[in-house]
Amino acid sequence: MIANSDLYHIANKTYAGVRGFMNEQTRQARPEAWAENITRADRDADVMTIDLVEVFQVIRHWLWLIVLVALACGTAAYAFSKFVLPEEFESTTKIYVLDKSGAGGTNSQSTYSDLQVGMQLTKDYVELIKSRTVLEAVMKDNHLDQTYTYEQFAEMVNVQTPTDTRIVTITVTNHDPALAQKLADDIRKRSGELIINTMQIDAVNTYEKANYPDRKSAPSCGRWAVVAALIGALAVSAVVIARYLLDDTIKTSDDVEKYLGLSNLALIPFDESVMTEDEDSSKGLWHKKFRKKSGRN
Repeated sequence: MIANSDLYHIANKTYAGVRGFMNEQTRQARPEAWAENITRADRDADVMTIDLVEVFQVIRHWLWLIVLVALACGTAAYAFSKFVLPEEFESTTKIYVLDKSGAGGTNSQSTYSDLQVGMQLTKDYVELIKSRTVLEAVMKDNHLDQTYTYEQFAEMVNVQTPTDTRIVTITVTNHDPALAQKLADDIRKRSGELIINTMQIDAVNTYEKANYPDRKSAPSCGRWAVVAALIGALAVSAVVIARYLLDDTIKTSDDVEKYLGLSNLALIPFDESVMTEDEDSSKGLWHKKFRKKSGRN
């Protein structure tokens, strides 16, 4: 009895022999066509084609894994931002710088040019508010000079000037909401004194006192979860697609015609049960021979 594996090897050798004979006959009869086919085959081997439909099918096949990894990454990121990362709070105060000396000689009216100059000066106010003189004084007043450096404390302070206004917004970020509120008010007071003394401004009015933040400004747990889920899904998809593109094994008869340009002469089905029966029968035959040689019945 011939096993399926033996039939497979016999078919392969027969196919290779027939194919080699046909190629040799073609080479002798039409050498120009043979050379052209060889050149075309080499050129096709260097060009990699990607079937988007097959890529989509591969992604759909592994969609369960992509969704599972995305959910796992999103859940882990949400838990990390919720229970590990420290909460941050923002307190904001606003000031309005009043300059009466350049009001065109009157106390009740200001010209358009004076307003333009005032809006341009707000950039100077921003630099004065974040100056080392103001921030180091506030750090010393709140006993933070041993906790933060000037550069670290400056990163906690954000100063903005809304467009076409003379209002300056001061925002302080800290892990303690009460401390953030106090720091914002102290910076407003210290910077007001420095602006008046340095730029000969009449007054720095408080437009809005620092608020007590009752909600955290960061981290955003939802944003962390969404970003982590997208990263996980994209990473798994990239691995699946790369695995598909790098897999050059022949799996079906269609792959033989598609990638090798060869036609199939015959198909031999592979049945593992038959292989198992062949192996068992061969083992039984060997066992009987062994028993006869050893003199056992």
